[in-house]
Amino acid sequence: MPDQPDFETRRRLLGLIAAGGAISALPSAPAARAQTIQSSARIVIIGAGAAGTAIANRLSTRIDGAQITIVDPRQRHLYQPGFTLIAAGLRPAEYSVSATADWLPRGITWIEGAATGIDPEAKRVTTSTGDRLDYDYLIVASGLELHYEGIEGMSRDLIGQNGIGSVYAGPEEAEATWREMDRFTDEGGVGLFTRPATEMKCAGAPLKYTFLTDDYARRKGTRDRMEIIYCAHSGSLFGVPIVNEKVRMLYDRQGFDTRYNRVMTAIDPGRKIATFRTPDGGSEEIAFDFTNVIPPMRAAQVVRDGGLSWQTGANGEQGWIEVDQYTLRHTRHDTVFAVGDVAGVPKGKTAASAKWQVPVVEDQLIAQIAGGQTDHIYTGYTSCPLITRVGRAMLIEFDYNNDLVPSFPGIIAPLEELWVSWLIKEIGLKATYNAMLRGRA
Repeated sequence: MPDQPDFETRRRLLGLIAAGGAISALPSAPAARAQTIQSSARIVIIGAGAAGTAIANRLSTRIDGAQITIVDPRQRHLYQPGFTLIAAGLRPAEYSVSATADWLPRGITWIEGAATGIDPEAKRVTTSTGDRLDYDYLIVASGLELHYEGIEGMSRDLIGQNGIGSVYAGPEEAEATWREMDRFTDEGGVGLFTRPATEMKCAGAPLKYTFLTDDYARRKGTRDRMEIIYCAHSGSLFGVPIVNEKVRMLYDRQGFDTRYNRVMTAIDPGRKIATFRTPDGGSEEIAFDFTNVIPPMRAAQVVRDGGLSWQTGANGEQGWIEVDQYTLRHTRHDTVFAVGDVAGVPKGKTAASAKWQVPVVEDQLIAQIAGGQTDHIYTGYTSCPLITRVGRAMLIEFDYNNDLVPSFPGIIAPLEELWVSWLIKEIGLKATYNAMLRGRA
C-alpha cells in the first residue's frame, strides 16, 4: 500500500475537501425536487439535533405558509462525530459545541423544552413548558438515550476517574476520556474496550478508539507494557461481513485479545473490575486499568411511551420507531415520520445516514401534502470513517444489503487504510455536516 495517494489523486481530493460540501463521505439521497408548495400544515419536529435541524431548514424553504415548530430543550448543538477526535487529544472539547439557535431557520417556532407526551391518535405533542401542540404532520428526530444505568455501578459522573472513559457522553466527557487514555498509555496495564448488545450510534466508534489507544501507546513506546482486550457483544466485530473480516485481521495484526459474545453488565470503579455476560449464561470478571464504556442505547422515554415504537422484538424493547425502512413513514400512523437515530430501521444510526434520510423524509412529506407520490427512498446508506491510527482510516460505506457503496470508486478503496480517508474524517466531514444542518447538502 503506498504511503500516500499519487500527486494527481491528492490534488483532486484536496480540491474536494476545500469545497466542503462536495465531500461525499456523507453523501445525500437524490435531491428532492426544488419547487415549493403552498400549505398551512402544522408540522411539529421533535429534536433539534442533526436530523431535526436539517429537516427544519429544508422544509422551511420548500413549504410556503406552513407552521413549523421544533421542540428541544438543549441550548447547545453538539457535533457528535467530533467526539472521537476530542477523546484522542486532537481537538478541544469546544470543537464540537455551537449554539442550537445559530442553526435554526427564521420563521419557525422553537419550543425550548422537552417533549413529554406524544398522542398519535389525537395528533398532539405536549411539552415540559406546558405547551400542547396539535399537528397535521409529526417528524420525530429525538435521537437516542445513553442508558448508563443499564450497566450496574456505572454513571456519567464516573467518566474521567479510576481509568473509566466514555467517548459518547459529550464533549467534556470525551476530553476527560482523553486524559485517562493519555495516562494509561504512559503507565500501561490492561485496556478494556467493549460495545453494548443494543443498537447504537456509529458502531465503528468502539473499534476506532481501540485502534487509537493502541496507536498512542506505540508512538510513546509503551505498547509492550499493556494488554488490549476487546469484548465484542456478538460473534463478530462489525455487522458487514467483509468489513468484519478486515477488522478481525487488523485486530490480530495489532495483537489485541478479542473476546466474542461478551456484554458488560456491571462495573466496580473502586476495584477496577468489569463483569460480562457470557454465552453459557454465566459471567466473567475482567480487571482493567483503562476502559472505554459504551452504554446500552435506546429511544427516549417519551418515544417509548408514545405508542410509536415497534411492538415486538429488539426494536420494540429498545423503543425504536416503527417506520417503513424505505420511506421512513410510520407504518401505523401515516402522518408521522422518523429520521435519524430514533428510526427503527435495520441500519442507519450515523450522521451520514441522517444526511441521506433527511431529503427522503422531505420529499415524502411534500408529496403527501401535495397529494402526490415520490420514488425517493432510503436505501440504508451508512458511512463510517474507521480510523486505524492517527493519519490513517478506512472509509466504509454500505447499505441495507451489506453491499459496499463507495463514494469515490477507483480513488478511495474502502478497505484500505489511507491518508485521504483520515483527512476526510479530520477535516472534510465537519464542513459537510454544517452544510447538512443548513439544509444545503
